[in-house]
Amino acid sequence: MSASSDLITPPRVATESFQSAEKAVDRLTEIYERNTAFLRDRFQGFVGGDIPSAPVRATYPFVRMTTATHARVDSRLSYGFVSGPGIHETTVTRPDLFRRYLVEQIGLLIENHRVPVEIGESNEPIPIHFAYRRDINIETEAGHMASDGPPLRDLFDTPDLAAMDDAIVNGTLVPRPGAPAPLAMFRAARIDYSLHRLTHYTGTAPEHFQNFVIFTNYQFYVDDFSRIGRQRMADGDPVATAFVEPGNLITHNARLKSASSGQPPARMPQMPAYHLVQPDDAGITMINIGVGPSNARTITDHVAVLRPHAWLMLGHCAGLRNTQKLGDYVLAHGYVREDHVLDEELPVWVPIPALAEVQVAIEQGVGEVTGLNGYELKRVMRTGTVASVDNRNWELSDHGAILRRLSQSRAVALDMESAAIAANGFRFRVPYGTLLCISDKPLHGEIKLAGMAGEFYRQRVGQHLEIGLNALERLKSQERERLHSRKLRSFAEVAFQ
Repeated sequence: MSASSDLITPPRVATESFQSAEKAVDRLTEIYERNTAFLRDRFQGFVGGDIPSAPVRATYPFVRMTTATHARVDSRLSYGFVSGPGIHETTVTRPDLFRRYLVEQIGLLIENHRVPVEIGESNEPIPIHFAYRRDINIETEAGHMASDGPPLRDLFDTPDLAAMDDAIVNGTLVPRPGAPAPLAMFRAARIDYSLHRLTHYTGTAPEHFQNFVIFTNYQFYVDDFSRIGRQRMADGDPVATAFVEPGNLITHNARLKSASSGQPPARMPQMPAYHLVQPDDAGITMINIGVGPSNARTITDHVAVLRPHAWLMLGHCAGLRNTQKLGDYVLAHGYVREDHVLDEELPVWVPIPALAEVQVAIEQGVGEVTGLNGYELKRVMRTGTVASVDNRNWELSDHGAILRRLSQSRAVALDMESAAIAANGFRFRVPYGTLLCISDKPLHGEIKLAGMAGEFYRQRVGQHLEIGLNALERLKSQERERLHSRKLRSFAEVAFQ
């Protein structure tokens, strides 16, 4: 430990170069574990009445790459390289959670640029809250600190929201002169913030999240997904290893002969998550985001830091065409963004393109599950524009104006969440797609009522979910470099996926 009148810190770790991604991540882990343990130890002393003589600080590790050439790498790549010469750097958190991802991304840098990476300690402080993997009040006796002691912020770094913005992903970052260019979408504290938010909103730890995600706005889908997950575990599924529910309630695969663990929560979280776990996080996570674009934006803001390979929206919508029937599907190929939750971060003039790889996988999934193909598929599915609004009672507004706007946009369906999920997929460079099921047609007198809705749910939810699972299995089989489309990357892009 080094102490001065200014700060109490652990001894500084010298920056070192690595040609091996595995060894580079080992060093990241070593620095991170040492520094967070240092903070926890000093904080426990503080809680116990041992007041530090000066503020306590430890910092995140960094990974840095320097290149001096404009030489182009393989032009087919969408990530794994920097766009030009210079110093590129990012801070890192939770290398235990992100080890596979970090090894892959750092390995691509070394391979594509034929230069080593540097690993060392950054100047970005670790907030004391983020030195703990769960709520600091749960893991410590922080709630019993003496009220007459010095304020926490006088002695420990706390989360600084001004340093956790999304300027990198939004393309608005203006680096200070001489500062390194960003190497990743998110810096460490921003990731830590979202990891803690995910636990809060979903009731499950970030360790359980899988790389393929389904968002839904109805509990019926979650009930079916839970039934499938538990059944696969009971049947000894050959691939999946566990099914995880809120409260980190884990049902292990019967073939593994492991006891279940965890406890259901006394009260369900706001957006409960369920995880069908596979090796290498290749399984599927389903999150019930509830109703509204604000929830859709909130949860995708946080899931994005896990760098999933794809996310889909499976939900219900209003059909806008007289030719549609209740239970028909809508595959979104465009979005009218009337929800307004991302207008500042992603201007409405930015097009949200359909991603061919995802569109094909969903359409093939509909065909396989329904048994219809080609022209016959048009009987049950329409591809078109989805309008997303922020007003659940949109049909009670100025009817003429609503009809005119929907007609001008060529919209075929309307909901509240799909545009936000797709727009944030575009913004965070996460492949996205939307398949909705028509549950009412208010423009044509078919308003969703309790009895009619109950029959609709019985008939369609299971099939709709089966299609989504089928589509994700198809996406899993694709090469990652192809799935993470270049259409999602800007011309001045960070190297990490």
